[in-house]
Amino acid sequence: MQNEDHKITRRKLVSWLGVLSIFAMAGAAFKPGKNKKTRTIKMLTQDGTLVEIDATLLAANTKIISDKELQNWVKSK
Repeated sequence: MQNEDHKITRRKLVSWLGVLSIFAMAGAAFKPGKNKKTRTIKMLTQDGTLVEIDATLLAANTKIISDKELQNWVKSK
């Protein structure tokens, strides 16, 4: 009788480990980090078209230009 009890508990243990591993794989497939939306920024090009650019592609240059520099930049094209 004891041998049968050990076989049954081993089978239960193996089946539970299988079920838990399936849930672990399913949980890894639905990680919230993979479905992360990219943050885009709308910018105006020199020819006047509006484009969306991924924020991670922009440099960290935060220099603020003056109104005269902006007017000269638009007039140059």
